[in-house]
Amino acid sequence: MAEPSELLDPIEGEILGIDEAGRGSLVGPLVVGAFGCSRRIASELRGLGARDSKLLRPAVRDEVYDRLQRSGRSWSVSLSPSTVDRYVTHGRLNQLEAETFARLIRIARPEEVFVDACDPNAERFGSLVGAMCGVRTLVRASHRADVHIPVVGAASIVAKVRRDRTIDRLNRTLGPGVGSGYPSDRRTVEFVRTALASRGPNPTWLRASWSTTGRLKRELQIRTLDRYGP
Repeated sequence: MAEPSELLDPIEGEILGIDEAGRGSLVGPLVVGAFGCSRRIASELRGLGARDSKLLRPAVRDEVYDRLQRSGRSWSVSLSPSTVDRYVTHGRLNQLEAETFARLIRIARPEEVFVDACDPNAERFGSLVGAMCGVRTLVRASHRADVHIPVVGAASIVAKVRRDRTIDRLNRTLGPGVGSGYPSDRRTVEFVRTALASRGPNPTWLRASWSTTGRLKRELQIRTLDRYGP
């Protein structure tokens, strides 16, 4: 954490929203997106379509994303499954998000930042991000910020669109069976089951620490034992 004398000065009048996409996915990265703009533009974001990305159809989301690129600045950080696994193994997934949020704040240097809190204690999460970011900025963390605060809704769209593009590339590279990448998607689960049946090392695109992965491995092990018997 930076000492007070080392803190960067913010860009006057700039605000920033930060949100993530893919936290619970089985396949692909966790993407943290940020959107920054002036306070004047921020008041117009709802009219541009900025809102929780999950409320928008993919085609509409892409259209809003394009409009946002002409209205402000956007950044994203893609966190690989292996990075997520490393933090999850030590019970530090919220820490990973806080570190990444802080990294984006340091790049954007907003006067004020609004973040979607992953911690049940939103105030605690905001304080952690603020202590780590190295910028003299006001961090406001809240739950469901992507629904209630347009600049966070804009960040949600940035994160979702950029993650979706990564999943699209995986579908083109590995085959269309990858699906959405979430454990609620039967196509994704069957795709992972087939990949694990090869008995090779865990694929780089897979969250090895997820309970779904562990369950599929156990099921495959039981099938092998049943096949060959004692």
